[in-house]
Amino acid sequence: MPLRTSDIKSSDYVGKEVTIRGWVHRLRKQKENTFVLVRDDRGGVIQCIFPAEKVSNLTVESSVEVVGIVSQDSRAPEGGFEIKGKNLKVFNIAGIDYPIGEYQSDQLLLDKRHLALRTRRMIAIAKIRHSVLKFGRQWFIDNGWMEVTAPTIVKGAVEGGSTLFKLRYFDEDAYLSQSAQLYLEAMIFSLGPVWSLTPSFRAEKSRTVRHLAEFSHLEAEAPWVDLEDILRVQEELVSYIIQNTIAERKEELAFLKRDTSELKNVQVPFERLRYEKAIEILQSRGFGVEKEDGTKRSIVWGDDLNIDSERELTKNASKPIFVIGYPLEVKPFYVKEDPSRKGLGLAADMLAPQGFGEITSGGLREDDINSITSRIRKEGLDPAAYDWYLDLRKYGSVPHGGFGLGIERLMRWITNVEDIKDTVLFPRTMSRVSP
Repeated sequence: MPLRTSDIKSSDYVGKEVTIRGWVHRLRKQKENTFVLVRDDRGGVIQCIFPAEKVSNLTVESSVEVVGIVSQDSRAPEGGFEIKGKNLKVFNIAGIDYPIGEYQSDQLLLDKRHLALRTRRMIAIAKIRHSVLKFGRQWFIDNGWMEVTAPTIVKGAVEGGSTLFKLRYFDEDAYLSQSAQLYLEAMIFSLGPVWSLTPSFRAEKSRTVRHLAEFSHLEAEAPWVDLEDILRVQEELVSYIIQNTIAERKEELAFLKRDTSELKNVQVPFERLRYEKAIEILQSRGFGVEKEDGTKRSIVWGDDLNIDSERELTKNASKPIFVIGYPLEVKPFYVKEDPSRKGLGLAADMLAPQGFGEITSGGLREDDINSITSRIRKEGLDPAAYDWYLDLRKYGSVPHGGFGLGIERLMRWITNVEDIKDTVLFPRTMSRVSP
């Protein structure tokens, strides 16, 4: 039975005959011998040595089966183990024009993403992503939350009509979902605390390093909670994901040259920073906001925080910061107004440290039917499109709240990669819809 390279990199296998299957990752030809680095289907690599004439037709990315004897040599790459090849079976000889080499442009890596996924870097990122998703799911399971699935074809906006992807749904107009939140709210009445992991779509014409048109959205909603309850869930979830991921993915993070010492400090609680205090801090540092004519003015109360202001607030932080109590004008219609501080919402954004920006957004939902209907109209939306959602306030409304976490944004922070497109296997942006 074929083994993976991780199985045989052990002294237990030295001197034994093994079989592995995989792809030719690199070839190093010498006069008498050829060193073939074989990559298995989990990205592990081991050096195999064959007489040069036996593998003369091999090319990079050819698929092969190797039978040979495991030996240990400190000079061997990838852990000091190698295979002295005895037999070689070739499944496919790859074309000599394989486009992915050691050095290529970012544009080529995106155009050929289906092949770039075979690079060691993308394999490492994919494994880290797997762990992030696994431990996110595990936290909810361990804490008694129920996983649900919401539709991705919807009739109404959640985050604003300007970022909706419109489509024709049989004989009527519909949209790709911006968030599962409204549907999760419906489910709390019968299932209690619920969560989902679904794709969300935002038609934002942004070319920044932290925006995607399609992203993985981990969202949660619960009844009978206050704002502090929701903040506590978020910080415990994020801390749990990070601590378990850096423990499970030491090799992959090391390959990416990610210093995990700072991530180990991501323990609860996270700092709570009120919005008005955040504005004061930014003003004290002379932070400016760009105007339409390209000039700058000082940031003032009522401005939303953008990528630059978030970077300024967190550039010296060692763990995330919650910014709490935004003005209602900069938040969606469903945010509940703070009864003790009119004009402010019971909402918070979690900002990752060192400028990685917002990774979660959440808070309490408006549970009064008159208030939320008024807010819907104020946003220029049609209450008729939300008739089912308003029913949740009409029949047995309760205090409730939740949040959404962007998996790719969390991944960007954990892996310390510059561009969010590198955190997802097949990125979708305003200029890219293939492969």
